[in-house]
Amino acid sequence: MKRRKARELALQALFQLDNHEISIEEAIGHVTEEQDAFLTQLVSGTIEHKEKIDSSLTEKLENWSLSRLPKIERTVLRIAVYELLFTEETPAKVVINEALEICKVFGDEKSSRFVNGVLSKYTDQ
Repeated sequence: MKRRKARELALQALFQLDNHEISIEEAIGHVTEEQDAFLTQLVSGTIEHKEKIDSSLTEKLENWSLSRLPKIERTVLRIAVYELLFTEETPAKVVINEALEICKVFGDEKSSRFVNGVLSKYTDQ
């Protein structure tokens, strides 16, 4: 499975987990029958580090609270921040670009601009 597809499925699985009391395996099973290590890593890592990710995002958001963000943007940001903070295999530019492309598919034009603004703060450090 290509990484873009894994990221899109991770978004969908995390939506499932946000709305239902199910396991990570069940959530992934709802969005694909394929087994993919990267997909599993994204979903489980994002869930495992959710508190640190949310804390980091809260520091970067200006005039927004995490709870006010639309679910698409919040979930895309969580996945991207997980990759930026807890994995080293993908360059930051690629992580940000992938997040923007996923926003274009699942969100709207404003989604990608907003996500870009927040994620760019992670590369300005």
